[in-house]
Amino acid sequence: MIETLEESKEELKRVDHLIYVSLKYTRTVDVLRNVLARLLSSLDFAVDALLKKAIHDKKLIDIPDSFKEKCDEIRRVYKNDEKILELVDFYIYLKKLEKSEYTGEQEYRRHVAMIANVDGKEARLDIDSVTEHYKKVKDQIEFIDSIINKKK
Repeated sequence: MIETLEESKEELKRVDHLIYVSLKYTRTVDVLRNVLARLLSSLDFAVDALLKKAIHDKKLIDIPDSFKEKCDEIRRVYKNDEKILELVDFYIYLKKLEKSEYTGEQEYRRHVAMIANVDGKEARLDIDSVTEHYKKVKDQIEFIDSIINKKK
């Protein structure tokens, strides 16, 4: 589980580079989508680390294969932890955002944005919002690290 969490942190380093270097010079929707994909990859590893922790604590027998089942198991195992439940909701939102149809706006400019329709609402992913998402994921990974390493 610690190795899985380290993989999550490595993905966050890649996201950091994409935001603070790649987006600075290449302001395209493709870079925004790459940031989104890396955030999701980082969260995938974090969720797997939580599930491995649940197996270690004998609260779970096996890690499910599908995304939905993993989210359901985390909700069941960590039902009393508000921050973990928030992580699952955010994870689901990002997954929906990644899979939705999108359009690009103002490419090659500071206000480049990816506009998508998520659950019947317009979702706008731009440099500022993707940076906020990065910070949120980073905080959640640190929280998961504290759970796994018993710093809580």
